[in-house]
Amino acid sequence: MRSITITLLVLGLVSLALAQYDYADVIRRSLLFYEAQRTGVLPANNRVPWRGNSFVTDRGVNGENLSGGYFDAGDHVKFGFPFASAMTMLAWGMLDSRAGYERAGQWSFAIDALRWGTDYMIRIHPSANELYVQVGNGREDHAFWGRPEQWTGSNPRPALRATPALPATEVACETAAALAAASMVFRNNGETAYANTLLNHAIQLYNFGNTFRGRYSDSFPEIQEFYNSWSGFEDELFYSAAWMYRATGNAQYRTDYNNFWHQFGMSTRPLEISWDDKQAAGQILLAKIDGSHQFVSAAQAFCDWVVLQAPRTPRNLVFISPWGSLRHASNVAFGCLQLAQAGINAIPYRNFARQQIDYMLGSTGRSFVVGFGVNPPQRPHHTSSSCPNMPAPCDWSHFHAPGPNPQTLHGALVGGPDINDNWADNRDDYVTNEVAIDYNAAFQGALAEIVRLL
Repeated sequence: MRSITITLLVLGLVSLALAQYDYADVIRRSLLFYEAQRTGVLPANNRVPWRGNSFVTDRGVNGENLSGGYFDAGDHVKFGFPFASAMTMLAWGMLDSRAGYERAGQWSFAIDALRWGTDYMIRIHPSANELYVQVGNGREDHAFWGRPEQWTGSNPRPALRATPALPATEVACETAAALAAASMVFRNNGETAYANTLLNHAIQLYNFGNTFRGRYSDSFPEIQEFYNSWSGFEDELFYSAAWMYRATGNAQYRTDYNNFWHQFGMSTRPLEISWDDKQAAGQILLAKIDGSHQFVSAAQAFCDWVVLQAPRTPRNLVFISPWGSLRHASNVAFGCLQLAQAGINAIPYRNFARQQIDYMLGSTGRSFVVGFGVNPPQRPHHTSSSCPNMPAPCDWSHFHAPGPNPQTLHGALVGGPDINDNWADNRDDYVTNEVAIDYNAAFQGALAEIVRLL
């Protein structure tokens, strides 16, 4: 452990000379990206002129109003699992790096972004043991290229509802985690009644997920080709119990996460932080809020591995996975920044995170954030931003068009380069050039923490 700490300190000293960027402006643009992903009846203060009301007739099996929320990525489906994960990360960054948002002048916009997500979470949870885990059909949606405001497919769209007979522990528990984290954000913002509403939903959803256990992609096989639950539901149970304890202080949740730690083998070192795998995020969260040696040791082992041993590209991007490589790098950067907040290897972890974020902003010669910096992406795999201004039609010809997207999708972090730092601005490459709400969540939280520390 001593040799690892010394090595980390040396890496930290080396990275102090990294370039600086206008991180506050990137936060502003990232929040604009979330506004571009909104669906439902848009507010009067909508700041994205090429977006309008869409899918206002989304309904549940009993006629529940399921409008609102966020499109997942470049498509128009509302996938509940990555959506909930994105909202948990967004709320976590707002909770622990509020000063960064305030310093950037973006706190009110961040609150609006989070509320847009939590209002929808309330709608999709109509009763204690019901949760809508998806609205829209992935195959039907991916066969359509055009504006969401001009959707020509099923209306209302199909909605998948989890019940005791069709359990969805991952989505129920991740939604509980998001609502618990958000309840603390809104409580600290002086919105006590709304915070209480969110926490009540979180309690019910945690109980639903824990009582009726089952992998959601087994209950709904049509999800498997899009957001299959590869890691199972055990990590979400563990992670959500930690968030429930942080939000409530109820000792039962502490008992639960300690039991899950042993029962589900949560002490091992995972390889990522993602919408699917919450193990490392849970270790880091508990290192902060519990502080027991077992959690601190596991969290530090993960971040030490990320900084010292995880694969790197020639230009020093930590390379976790080729699909959305920058998303993975920003997720681990955010996680290690959170661990640094707990006073663990703070300087090297912060400098590692800063180096990773700077890579995304242009330290190697180009930006990977739409609308920001030098030579940013111009052709993200994103349907609505590829469309010209109304009333011109939009169809698959615009998917294949060689020129830049007519609309600038400000703040969107694209998937990213391969293991050799190669990247091409191709709209048709969804592995390297798609954008998604989960890509921007931890990325934005890392930016807020960097601004807080400046």
